[in-house]
Amino acid sequence: MDVAITHWINSFAGQTPLVDPLMIAITKVGVPFIVLVVVLQWWSREDRQHVRHAAICAGLAFLLGLAINQGVLLFIHRVRPYEAGVSHLLIAKSADWSFPSDHATASMSVAMAFALQRLPRRAIAFFAMAFLVGLSRVYVGTHYLTDVLGGATTGIVAAIAVRALYREDSKLSRFATGIL
Repeated sequence: MDVAITHWINSFAGQTPLVDPLMIAITKVGVPFIVLVVVLQWWSREDRQHVRHAAICAGLAFLLGLAINQGVLLFIHRVRPYEAGVSHLLIAKSADWSFPSDHATASMSVAMAFALQRLPRRAIAFFAMAFLVGLSRVYVGTHYLTDVLGGATTGIVAAIAVRALYREDSKLSRFATGIL
C-alpha cells in the first residue's frame, strides 16, 4: 500500500507545469522558511515570554528530532523510491537512506512544539507548512509516504520530550527568553 500511494502521489510529477516548480520550491526552501518564521517569533508583540519559550522549544525539538533520525539511520537502511523504480525524481539525488524523512521531522517538530505550548493559530500555520513539506517530499520522488509519516512521528516524539524536559517556569527558560 505504501508503494502504491507513493507512486500515485508521484505520478502527478512532470504532468503539471505549474505544480512541479511549486513542489520543488517547497521541498527545497520549506524547512528553511519554517526556521525563519520560528526565529521571527522572537519579536512577537503578544505574550512575548510565552511565544519566545515556544520558539526555543521548537528549536530544541527540531534538533532532537534530527538527532533521533541519525540514530534510526544506523539501523534502518531503506533505499529511496527512485532507486527502487517506484518514483520519478524531480530534484537531485540524496546521499543518505530514505527512512525517516528529515524534512518531515524538522517541520513537524516545530508544529508540534507550538501546539504543545497552546498557541493554536501558530500551530495550525506550522502544521499546514509541515503537511506541504511532507507532501512535496513524496511528490518530487525522494521519499515514500511512510518515510514522511515516520519522520513526522519522530518530530512529534521530540516535541513531547522537549515539553516534558524544558519547563517554561524554570530558571533556564526565564534566562533564555529574556535575551534581547
